[in-house]
Amino acid sequence: MIDRTRLQEIVREAGRIAHSRWPGDGHALSTWEKTPGDPVSEADLEVDAFLKRELGALLPSAGWLSEETADDPGRLDNDLIWLVDPIDGTRDFIRGRPGWAVSVALISAGRPLIGMLAAPSRGEEWIAEAGKGATLNDQAITASRRTEFSGARIPIDQLPGPDSDLVIVEKPNSIALRIAMVAADMADLVATLRWGYEWDVGAATLIAREAGAQVSDAFGVPLGYNKRDPRAFGVLVSSPEIHGAAVERIAERARDLAK
Repeated sequence: MIDRTRLQEIVREAGRIAHSRWPGDGHALSTWEKTPGDPVSEADLEVDAFLKRELGALLPSAGWLSEETADDPGRLDNDLIWLVDPIDGTRDFIRGRPGWAVSVALISAGRPLIGMLAAPSRGEEWIAEAGKGATLNDQAITASRRTEFSGARIPIDQLPGPDSDLVIVEKPNSIALRIAMVAADMADLVATLRWGYEWDVGAATLIAREAGAQVSDAFGVPLGYNKRDPRAFGVLVSSPEIHGAAVERIAERARDLAK
């Protein structure tokens, strides 16, 4: 259906374009806020335009949903859409930190078919295809198989009191990379308790699922894509054996915050 090699080339080039603007290598970068607390940079827009052009040429029949493009409701009439975050983890990107990635997924009938993350400042390239497993730098990966919730590794800055039995590991700003960490057994659990957008997690959740992790929203409900409202409350990705315990641990907080 699609030339996966060409797709990989496009996403890799998008990562190269972003990396050529990354302040971590000393490049000057223009940044501003779309809304208070929501930063964006010229690199976000450049990568978005490149991906829209190249992915559109690769699969002209597919719709488009991206963080940096005005939403076109016509996408709802498409079975296939490209789901894109040109730079996930913009805060790390503009601060010269490596915790960012280009995220691209192809969605069919509300489910991811292909997901790719390019994280050139970390030397990482993540790919998954539905039913065909997931890889990191062309090596097959297997998600965390942790069976005990207490002691689970979680990429977070600081643990709330009720979660002091968990273990902090490195936290990139990119939620996609944090999810991918579970896919590669670098973490056991990722959980967010806020409204988030499909483009943040579309590629990464397929990578995690194909590696063997369990994926849901904060309430344990499966995620859907290309919805009229492209949001979900939270994302929860973990070893399958601790997923139920994770849902139970955050249930009350999720209910309160979702209100």
